[in-house]
Amino acid sequence: MSYTCGMAIQPIRIFGDPVLRTPAAEVVDFDKELRKLVADLTDTMQDAPGVGLAAPQLGVSLRVFTYWVEEELGHVVNPTLDLSDDTELGDEGCLSLPGLSFDTPRARSVVAKGFNMYGEPIELVGADLMARCVQHETDHLDGIIFIDRLGPEERKEAMREIRASDWFGDDLVVKTSPHAISQKWM
Repeated sequence: MSYTCGMAIQPIRIFGDPVLRTPAAEVVDFDKELRKLVADLTDTMQDAPGVGLAAPQLGVSLRVFTYWVEEELGHVVNPTLDLSDDTELGDEGCLSLPGLSFDTPRARSVVAKGFNMYGEPIELVGADLMARCVQHETDHLDGIIFIDRLGPEERKEAMREIRASDWFGDDLVVKTSPHAISQKWM
């Protein structure tokens, strides 16, 4: 499933943009706009490159994310997660926090239930990196950023690195999404 013709790479929202802290709305319309959003998420994620990208990272406050883990490419709409009790620490970064990565605790495995872009039910079972990706992207849909999962000292260090980065500052520009669908939810 590759969207190489007519690629639509979108700007990724950066930490500080309020859309990243806003819980996203459930998808109710499985239409052409949703399929375009999934294509844009996929193109942008692969171009970055990243292993996942959530709709709020493109300024669209809807419960959709894409993933690209170990050559498995896909998406989940309106995910619900069943997490394993066993956890692990693993290196985690985010396209909305360029250059930042920290060991972050996550459940070792996950079962995600949701829908594809056509409204058909799907189930995604993943462990290790896939489980980490699914949890990370679902957090985005709830307005949670991975640094929120860090312990107090690691979170302070993350904030120090963010403030020192060349991409963070007073000149934050909040962009308008190119997706008409976003206007329904903002």
